[in-house]
Amino acid sequence: MSGQSLLVPGELSPALSVPGNIRRPEYVGKPAPTPYTGPEVQTAETIEAMRIAGRIAAQAMEEAAKLIAPGVTTDALDRVAHAYMCDHGAYPSTLGYRGFPKSLCASVNEVICHGIPDSTVLRDGDIVNLDVTAYIGGVHGDNNATYLCGDVDEESRLLVERTRESLNRAIKAVKPGRQINVIGRVIESYAKRFGYGVVRDFTGHGINSSFHSGLIVPHYDSPHATTVIEPGMTFTIEPMLTLGTHEYDMWKDGWTVVTKDRKRTAQFEHTLVVTDTGAEILTLP
Repeated sequence: MSGQSLLVPGELSPALSVPGNIRRPEYVGKPAPTPYTGPEVQTAETIEAMRIAGRIAAQAMEEAAKLIAPGVTTDALDRVAHAYMCDHGAYPSTLGYRGFPKSLCASVNEVICHGIPDSTVLRDGDIVNLDVTAYIGGVHGDNNATYLCGDVDEESRLLVERTRESLNRAIKAVKPGRQINVIGRVIESYAKRFGYGVVRDFTGHGINSSFHSGLIVPHYDSPHATTVIEPGMTFTIEPMLTLGTHEYDMWKDGWTVVTKDRKRTAQFEHTLVVTDTGAEILTLP
């Protein structure tokens, strides 16, 4: 594994502003969102709006990822994605969500998820996950991917490649009539082939007009995930695989989640809509 030193919190810059004409999610300025009480199966109009939101989120992530290189700060990545979403009329969903201060999550090396962009400088050999969600047309589109920064060691490179593959396999397993635990069963069985840990406490989720609808999509084979998949359901799959334990610690900021053994971790995510025969990815650039 890479011999990089462990991450420490950097300095946080002021929150970026969003033009006043861009519609805000209802939770902005509140301590928590209003609980979602609507259906998990969405109308054709909602799904079409989610295609637009998903495309903007995917393109914003791509634009930020172009900047990934040794010497670049995670704050700089945040500014690029923020500007792209605002320029396309979208609100960065994470900004102000339960008090989160930035427009994307940037999770480096041992950070499982929810890393806050700050003055942290990317180093040669790092891996960095960008998680970008856009809100436009009253709906959200959510995606993330893990990128290589410079010359990355083989163990980390394979972890990233296999985590992407675990998501691809999980998407193919989505079929109407199956229980939602098929997703976690596919991911966990694939990860076990390589001795990877599968993070359990952070999951995929229902998404629509609500950032997190209440539907839980585990990435391990949970006997409790018995919801039957139906056409028109919209949710994310976002496996987090680790080189060691799935257990974690949280930084004092209340957001940054790191592996307990401080070994590296990777993640990939798409927002999906269930079709009559499988699943359509809504977060394609």
